[in-house]
Amino acid sequence: MNAALRETLAPARRDCGSLSVRLNGERALLRCSGALWLIERRTLIAADLHLEKGSAFARRGQMLPPYDSRATLARLAEEVATLKPERVVLLGDSFHDRTSIQRLGEDERALLAVLAEGRDWIWLEGNHDREALGADLDALPGRIVGDMALGALELTHEPRPGLRPGEVAGHLHPCAVVAAYARSVRRPCFLTDGRRAILPAFGAFTGGLNARDVAFTGLFEHPPMAAALGRDRVHALSFDRLL
Repeated sequence: MNAALRETLAPARRDCGSLSVRLNGERALLRCSGALWLIERRTLIAADLHLEKGSAFARRGQMLPPYDSRATLARLAEEVATLKPERVVLLGDSFHDRTSIQRLGEDERALLAVLAEGRDWIWLEGNHDREALGADLDALPGRIVGDMALGALELTHEPRPGLRPGEVAGHLHPCAVVAAYARSVRRPCFLTDGRRAILPAFGAFTGGLNARDVAFTGLFEHPPMAAALGRDRVHALSFDRLL
């Protein structure tokens, strides 16, 4: 990582394995779960849960274990229990398709209600779930918005073209691919230059897009840091290490 990027981000290891960074001046943690924690704002942010993706594939004849929603929400519940956020923001594509909310199990609905109780719970609209959120507003706890400002940050689902200081987005599911142990290793990652950030997908059944893909071109003024999710820590990687 070059010196200018290190000075802007000021990455530091935390006891839980997360990386402490600054995003457009806001102190944040890049969590091992793939969630972003805004320290002063007491806000937990996660992107692209894609709940009920397994059942969506099953309807098309591709059988996957029907436990993705349960696993994803259990991990989110762990983050809520650990951090006790005042606000939770889900950055869009929380549901995989327009009927996912209807297919969500009673246990998962009950868990969502418990997680949202006593805090500001916010669903951002994504390209996968905009229609679902509009149709099933009363079936969910919390409130639904498009984009939202939070301090020096602008929270949105899909990164907008060009340089956007303060933007925090999901949608692209970035993954870092590196050479290790005589083979390539692929892990979900955050991408950030200290000005904007793209979060990894939080969902259990979500795939990933190589951080060197052309879709990321032009989003950062300088090559960003890739913060790859390990088993118990987040690994800060220079962009030039990525395959």
